[in-house]
Amino acid sequence: MLAFGGPAYLVSVGYMDPGNWATDLEGGARFGYGLLWVLVLSNLMAILLQTLSARLGIVAGRDLAQACRESYPKAVCNALWVLCEIAIAACDLAEVLGAAIGLHLLFGIPLVIGVSLTALDTVLVLWFSRYGIRLIEALILALIAVMTGCFGVELWFAKPVLHEMMSGLVPRLNGQSLYIAIGILGATVMPHNLYLHSALVQTRRIGRTVADKREACRYNLADSVIALNGALIVNAAILVMAAAVFFKHGVIVTEIEQAHELLTPLLGTALASGLFAIALLASGQSSTLTGTFAGQIVMEGFLNLRLRPWLRRMITRFLAIIPAVITVYFWGPQGTLQLIILSQVILSMQLPFAVIPLIRFTSDRARMGEFASHAWVKALAWTVAFVILALNFWYAASVLIPWMAAAAWHALLVGPVVLAILALLGWITFGGGRVSARDSKREGIKVAADLPAPVYRRILVPLDHSSRDRAAIAHSAAMAKAHGSVLHLLHVEEGATSALFGSLASDAEIQAGEEYFRGIVEALEAEGIQIELTVVHGRNPKDEIVRVAREIHPDLIVMGAHGHRGVKDLIFGNTINGVRHEVHVPVLVVGE
Repeated sequence: MLAFGGPAYLVSVGYMDPGNWATDLEGGARFGYGLLWVLVLSNLMAILLQTLSARLGIVAGRDLAQACRESYPKAVCNALWVLCEIAIAACDLAEVLGAAIGLHLLFGIPLVIGVSLTALDTVLVLWFSRYGIRLIEALILALIAVMTGCFGVELWFAKPVLHEMMSGLVPRLNGQSLYIAIGILGATVMPHNLYLHSALVQTRRIGRTVADKREACRYNLADSVIALNGALIVNAAILVMAAAVFFKHGVIVTEIEQAHELLTPLLGTALASGLFAIALLASGQSSTLTGTFAGQIVMEGFLNLRLRPWLRRMITRFLAIIPAVITVYFWGPQGTLQLIILSQVILSMQLPFAVIPLIRFTSDRARMGEFASHAWVKALAWTVAFVILALNFWYAASVLIPWMAAAAWHALLVGPVVLAILALLGWITFGGGRVSARDSKREGIKVAADLPAPVYRRILVPLDHSSRDRAAIAHSAAMAKAHGSVLHLLHVEEGATSALFGSLASDAEIQAGEEYFRGIVEALEAEGIQIELTVVHGRNPKDEIVRVAREIHPDLIVMGAHGHRGVKDLIFGNTINGVRHEVHVPVLVVGE
């Protein structure tokens, strides 16, 4: 159990992020225990869907994004990717605001500055990623324990009445509570968590036999049930606390800071407010870690595009920071709670575009074999999808129909978007979906069979009058003898006098360089190798190498490795990477 445990805890963090806080606080403060049933139902949906997600990863060896890329046309995959990125940005928006509010409550940092400081989460994520997935799982578990402990104490202070809580399990919904109910659903069943879970289960050593996969599925089911029910306890604790403290006193919560300030007088202890702030900060930080991984998995899966982790994280974070700063600046703390709730409604709207492909893939016997979903599982899963779609259509119609009826141009603006979304829903529900048959071994044979024999007639060898020249000359000379090549030796004089006076420059160092290269030419010609030497003067060796390469059209470029990286690249430059990105010929990099 301990060997397979972990992925569901990383996923469960998404069910306890600041977005959940906002929807649970709003639901409890406005409707008492009336929406507790929505939390329980959402959690049951989450257990079913996350279990299907884990099964897809274990059995098919693909995460949900990769499965979509294999099964749908490129245009459909691009649309699904864009929608998922919107969901990740919306989730990150809640994390940004939650972390900023936590910093404000604990340390008095202004919200605008707190929002800006959340960009440093990127450094935190990268630092922890270096130590492997197990350390990250342990850190997440510690943060979950902090949140659970804080709310356990909060509930003890609040002393909710048991029979009133039980009344909240009776389903009821109206036009007023629909918006918050959809927000709770979107905050609980997050689309990007389905992509994340199907990838995380593959971090375990799962055997290839049917028995091994069945064992992995069984333990991951237990992992999901335990972790997600733990998340339900935290979410229910927030809603129950809000109902017992705010709803009973007739207090309407319009901002998270207000909830923090009112806990002390209403519960009679300052400890309650402090625990609330600590749990909120822990929630924002833990969600940041999982949001980063989900973003990388989605981009790589849909587009087969691998960005540097820090760049990927910064793009998502800045997409979230911009609306957060605007909201805080113009509307202050009052606008943060509503913006967080809106972000969770957006998540709910994106949910069908992940749920429907997941159900189809895990029901496909060609992909899943004997692990394909049984009829009763498919019936439950499609019922969940129908409920999600029905709630989203209900809310969308209640907002869009009056707005479109108000003016003709509203309908012209929104109509095409609505039709495009409906067409995409129809396609992922009824079209495509089956994995294309691939014979990987045959593909490998085809790649390696009847290989062309490259002939290097012209080899460009940039030299820099250093110890690295010997290795570059050795490799290029060996190929020149084998292919009868012409070696084009190139040296860029980049000293201060060369930069100022160009070819007119002539100092002792330049004269020594001329003698040095004359010796190289004589030695190579004595070996029967045809040599052409070019010496140019310029500020940037990379630009000069690229220019000469475009003039002589070499078949190969051989370069000596510069021997430095990181900060030294910023100081001394990084010629090799600059060259290889600018030319369209092979570049052989050799060390000393």
